[in-house]
Amino acid sequence: MQHFELKGQIRKVGNKAVIKAFRREGLVPCNLYGNGMDNVLFTVSEKELKGITHNPASYIVDLVLDNGKTYNAVLHELQYHPVKDNCLHVDFLAVNEKKPIAITVPLVITGHAIGVQKGGKFVQRMREVRISALMKDLPDDITVDITDLDLDKKFRAGDIKLDKVTVLTDKDAVICSVKTTRNVAAATETAE
Repeated sequence: MQHFELKGQIRKVGNKAVIKAFRREGLVPCNLYGNGMDNVLFTVSEKELKGITHNPASYIVDLVLDNGKTYNAVLHELQYHPVKDNCLHVDFLAVNEKKPIAITVPLVITGHAIGVQKGGKFVQRMREVRISALMKDLPDDITVDITDLDLDKKFRAGDIKLDKVTVLTDKDAVICSVKTTRNVAAATETAE
């Protein structure tokens, strides 16, 4: 799994006026918790944060705070402004190498489905899945080969098989499928 370094400044608990002042300066208030530690309140630059939030990849975030401490974390929750669409608050979940981490990773579709070659239509319903693994075993992405996908067949989350990785997404969730089109159905009826 890729790492992303993010620098932050420790902050104190503040009221709405203090939080709004941070946001006017281009800073996003953040909270780090979990892993049996006390909550750590800090701010990060909104511009630097976009390296994680405006990117389809998943990262282990290396938080380097101005008090000299470094933490490994994953994005847990993001809050956005309903109109301006800028990030208002971020919750990070502290992680370590000894406990499994639950994280969402992107899917990479490869191959050319047999069903599409027969005239079917390829439909991708999911672009990412949630998995759990130790930090050293986390993949950057999951590759799904659709070469054997025939007409009216589906590839489900339960079909993903990876060593040392548990798929947390519902096993019956459809990732992609090949649907029969009207032209293929009409050609089949004509042939019969």
